[in-house]
Amino acid sequence: HKINVMACCSSYMSPLLLLLLLLLLPSASSLPLPLPLVLNTWPWPNATLNAFQVLLLSKGDVVPDASQAVHLDAVLAGTATCERMQCDGSVGFGGSPDENGETTLDAMIMDGNTMDVGAVGNLRFIKDAAQTARFVLEHTSHTLLAGNQATQFAVDMGLATTDLTTAQSEEIYQSWRNSNCQPNYRENVTPNAKTSCGPYKPNANIRENIQKQGSSRHNHDTIAMVAIDAKGNVAAGTSTNGASHKVPGRIGDAPIAGAGAYADSEVGGCGATGDGDQMMRLLPCFYAVQLMRQGASPKQAAEAAVDRIAKYYPSFWGGIVVVNVAGEHAGAANVGTPFSYTVVSDATGGQPQIVTVTSHRSKLLSSVQNLKKDDA
Repeated sequence: HKINVMACCSSYMSPLLLLLLLLLLPSASSLPLPLPLVLNTWPWPNATLNAFQVLLLSKGDVVPDASQAVHLDAVLAGTATCERMQCDGSVGFGGSPDENGETTLDAMIMDGNTMDVGAVGNLRFIKDAAQTARFVLEHTSHTLLAGNQATQFAVDMGLATTDLTTAQSEEIYQSWRNSNCQPNYRENVTPNAKTSCGPYKPNANIRENIQKQGSSRHNHDTIAMVAIDAKGNVAAGTSTNGASHKVPGRIGDAPIAGAGAYADSEVGGCGATGDGDQMMRLLPCFYAVQLMRQGASPKQAAEAAVDRIAKYYPSFWGGIVVVNVAGEHAGAANVGTPFSYTVVSDATGGQPQIVTVTSHRSKLLSSVQNLKKDDA
C-alpha cells in the first residue's frame, strides 16, 4: 500500500509531508507476521504454547539445536504435552478404557516436506505414543506399527513400559460393566449387545440397519496439531486414547494420514477430531488440503470436507481445522458438535487464541427446513 500511495500522491505533496507519511506508515517488518504458527483442536493452550516455543527457533538464520526439523519438533512437543496432561481424559494414559478395561494409544506425525509419516495404533503399555510415532518416522521405512509389536519397537527405541490404567480409568470401566456394558460398539451379534456384555458371536440373521453409536467430546477426542515454522515448513500430528469402551484392537482415524491430520508444505495442513470410524472413511484432512491446492480458502475447504462426511453420515460428531501456508486458518464442524480450536502466532502476540466454530450446517439445515415448510 505504501508504494501505491507514493506513486499516486507524491506529486501533490510537499517533501516534508511526504517524509511524515513515510514515518507514519507501518513498515512490513513492523507488522505481526502469521508465521511461525501452530494450531490444534480444542482449547488446550498449554500444548499450543509448548509447540510454539519450539517453532520460535525457526525464526533465526541458524537453528541452535542439532535437529533441523523444527516443525516436527514442535508437533511432538505439543502432542506430548497433552499426553502428559491427559487432556480431557481423551489423550494419553488413564483414559478411554476398552471392553477389557485397557487404555491403548494412537498417534501420528507427518512431515509436509517429504510426505513421510510415522504412526502407531493400538499401542499398549507405552505412555509416549507421539514419540513412538516419531521413531517410526525417523528409524523405519514404514508408516504404521500396531499392537504388541509397536510396543516392542518402542522398547527397542529406549522407551519404558508401564501400565496405562489408572484408578480413574478402572472406575470408568467398572461403571460401564455394571451398566450391562452400555453403550458399546457391537452390531449384529448374539447375545443382544444392547442388553448384554457378551461374549459375543456373529448373528446368523440378515444384517440389521443399526444406528451406530456416536461420540461426544468426553467419549472420544483427539489432539490434532499443525505447525508451520518461519520458513514455511509444515508438519502435522495427532495423539489420542481412542473411543471409550471400544472393541479391543480398534484403531481410529488419528494415526491415518489424511484422516486424523495431514501436512503439505506446498499448501498447508489440517487436523480432525470426532467420530473417527466414520471420518476416516472420507479422509477429510486429505480432501481439505487438496481443495486448498485447487484454490479454496481454508474456510471453504473445511466446510466442504465436513459436508462430504455428512452426506454419508448426517449425524456424525466431529470437526476439523485447516490452515494454509499463508497462515490463514478456519474450522468447521457438523451440527451438534461444539467445536473450538487454539492458535498461536506472532499475529496473536504469541498468546493462545481460542476460536469457537459455529457449524455452517445449522444454517443449511434451517434453510432446508424452511423450504419444506413453504412447500407444505
